[in-house]
Amino acid sequence: MTFHAIGLMSGTSLDGLDICLARFEKQQAWHFEILKAETLPYSEEWENKLRNSICLSAEELLELHSEYGFYLGKSVKRFIEKHQLQNIDLIASHGHTVFHQPQKKFTLQIGDGRAIKLEIDIPVVYDFRSQDVLMGGNGAPLVPIGDALLFPQYDACLNLGGFSNISLKINNRRIAFDIAPVNIILNAFAQQLNKTFDENGDLARTGKINEVLLSQLNSLPFYQQSHPKSLGIEWCNESIFPLCKEIGVLDLLATFTEHASVQISKVLNENQLKKVLFTGGGTYNSFLTEKIRSKTDAEIIIPQKDIIDYKEALIFAFMGVLRINNEINVLASATGSSKDHCSGIIA
Repeated sequence: MTFHAIGLMSGTSLDGLDICLARFEKQQAWHFEILKAETLPYSEEWENKLRNSICLSAEELLELHSEYGFYLGKSVKRFIEKHQLQNIDLIASHGHTVFHQPQKKFTLQIGDGRAIKLEIDIPVVYDFRSQDVLMGGNGAPLVPIGDALLFPQYDACLNLGGFSNISLKINNRRIAFDIAPVNIILNAFAQQLNKTFDENGDLARTGKINEVLLSQLNSLPFYQQSHPKSLGIEWCNESIFPLCKEIGVLDLLATFTEHASVQISKVLNENQLKKVLFTGGGTYNSFLTEKIRSKTDAEIIIPQKDIIDYKEALIFAFMGVLRINNEINVLASATGSSKDHCSGIIA
């Protein structure tokens, strides 16, 4: 059983649209190969549209939902033509998260899958999160199914993206949860210095840790909650940014990098993890990864570049394959929903 699928991922840090074509093959177990992948940086116009989408009226948001769907469709079409691809079985699109409030039973990822389908006429699977939220789950994290079936050789998989999240196996159950914000905060501070992000953590290296702020951050109630749990931009706006006033930007970067490393290493140590796969854009922040390594005995594995950059898009492609085959693609043990289920709307 072999499938060729394209996964689309737009992260909260807004660095662009990840497009990943992979081949998935099932013998006794699933195997994968990334065939082509690239990130299309957003134009300033699109970055602003997506960044400000949380402020739109209902009418404007519905308009953007359609417009962004056609944008995704056109982007995939160009990707297919550029690489002269054929025989693609499906497209799986995560969409771009605007709202995520599972406690109120809603989450919204814009980018209408039907618009994508109209552009390329290949089956599209989209809206992976809503069903889980309606079933009492967090709607996140979803990648643990891919971690379990595509990366079984690691004790845990940790993603350093807009937020850091981890999936691991405890007593034969795959659990997963968000640990702490990472790039969504660090990028916001770096942008105050006219940088898109803090490359290698070089800016943070020059700052000083503000011990008062560090203590306040580490004391936030979210870190004491048990899993499953997830974070959104709303939480950052309420809980993080108000604490960060009247402190220099370099010191904020240094302090927040330290904070992220404290929270991440704490999770690795509490769960006595030996071999952990690190992926996501934050993996390139060598200052952050050095700080995490200094606080844990876990072996941190940083894989080849295409896995670092495209693991999430890869797994959404895989989730689309599972959805088309009516197989479970969301784990209740990870999201907290009432049961494992097969999620995603097919266009």
